[in-house]
Amino acid sequence: MEEPVLYEADDEGIVLLTLNRPDVRNPISDPEMVDALCAALARLESDATARVGILTGAGKTFSSGGNIHQMKPGGSLNTGSPVTTRLAYKHGIQRLPLAFAALEVPIIAAVNGPAIGAGCDLACMCDLRLASETAKFAESFVKLGLIAGDGGSWLLPRVVGWSKAAEMALTGDPIDAADALSCGLVSKVVADSELLDQAQVLAGRIAANPTHAVRMTKRLLWEGRRADLATLLEMAAAMQAAAHAMEDHQEAIAAFLEKRTPSFSKP
Repeated sequence: MEEPVLYEADDEGIVLLTLNRPDVRNPISDPEMVDALCAALARLESDATARVGILTGAGKTFSSGGNIHQMKPGGSLNTGSPVTTRLAYKHGIQRLPLAFAALEVPIIAAVNGPAIGAGCDLACMCDLRLASETAKFAESFVKLGLIAGDGGSWLLPRVVGWSKAAEMALTGDPIDAADALSCGLVSKVVADSELLDQAQVLAGRIAANPTHAVRMTKRLLWEGRRADLATLLEMAAAMQAAAHAMEDHQEAIAAFLEKRTPSFSKP
């Protein structure tokens, strides 16, 4: 069997992660996929030269979410015992949102096709989302008599707002790329053939900035989802003190005053 997740890094610090089970539409609930994706995220986080990540799916699907075949009685997502099924979620797919939350490297979802159920939530775990014209999204758990066991009820409202999240989650109906753009689920829709190129362009715009400032900015944005203002201000003050002392900040100031392009250090 091929690697469930492909990891490709370029010389600019942009890392492409590809869900690599196109024959079954890239489900993310199987233990081997969870392990592989968590390992890829840990590798990305620990790489000091990594500036930006891009996540996409092989084939014509971003991710079909949960593996339907594993939802039958006796499968890894339905063990037959509520106790063991709970633990299967906790030690399985629920590791993914925690791994993304711990990641300080910005990551872009390049949604190249359907992102269904947990696949929609996977896109929401990323910081930015671009969609191909053939992409579609569905928070479809209720269609199967289920709830979002992967954290979607926390993630989706923070991306699209309460009302749209409630509509998507309670109906389970899919939305197309144009609707995803209008509700803020994605920031741009591009032709299928241009998706990865446009993701690379966006990644390059992020990678052009000082790595430490980008990572700290992402951390503050994530913490702002749950921290109160006073707590976030304390974090911002501490991070800003560190940022002021770094060479890239001094280079940015000098370049501005000298009216030239800054030359930031590489990690």
